[in-house]
Amino acid sequence: MNELIKVKNDKVDGRDLYKFLEVKTPYTMWFERMCEYGFVENTDFWTANKNVIRDDGTVMPQKQIDHELTINMAKEISMIQRSERGKQARLYFIECERLAKAVKATTPSYQIEDSIERAKAWIAEEEERRKLLTTTKKQEQLIGELKPKADYTDTILQNKQTVPITKIAKDYGMSGQAMNKLLHELRIIYKLDGQWLLYSDHQGKGYTHSKTDHYRDRYGDIAGVYMNTEWTQKGRLFLYEVLKKNGVLPMIERNEGNNHAETD
Repeated sequence: MNELIKVKNDKVDGRDLYKFLEVKTPYTMWFERMCEYGFVENTDFWTANKNVIRDDGTVMPQKQIDHELTINMAKEISMIQRSERGKQARLYFIECERLAKAVKATTPSYQIEDSIERAKAWIAEEEERRKLLTTTKKQEQLIGELKPKADYTDTILQNKQTVPITKIAKDYGMSGQAMNKLLHELRIIYKLDGQWLLYSDHQGKGYTHSKTDHYRDRYGDIAGVYMNTEWTQKGRLFLYEVLKKNGVLPMIERNEGNNHAETD
């Protein structure tokens, strides 16, 4: 793309734009009039005192007021001119914005010179990594749940119905929240993005099934969906064995123990 007006670090020199647009009004008066359109200093433009540069490139000791503009402000100013030069500049800045976005999308944050833009890029990269990690972990669980594994336990546990943790917890006289906390302490499950997931050493064994549920807004309309982990009968048996090893028995077995003690 031919460089009609120099763009450096996503900023445009106000006087460069002024010269390209071939404005007849003195620069300072012209720029003040442009600011009447609502542009904000230190957001849309920055004021600076720079040396006067003659047309032949000679840098003079005299100072003059200059401005650095965002590409978006330069584009809007160009549109305001309603001239052929203004149209050319506007299309040029639109292309500059497109190229800048394309470069930022492929440039790692540590290679961006501008500190603010580098920080923004780093935050965006971290958010993307977090989303990818969340998706990967959930996919691992789904793959583990769908992975076929035929053994004797699967043969005798033909009941395909899954149960929520609240139902299992009720057998132990606990709330679902308390049961999840206990299973987390035993390093069986962990929470990620609102869903309880199996640790990797328990995946692929047919213990859980991810169920898609939806939630509604205050008007009763469906506002979104979320994944909820339910337990298979095999998973229920697994929890029974683990909890029993850790001294946690279901209510029915505790009652049986008490009855035996009274008989003795």
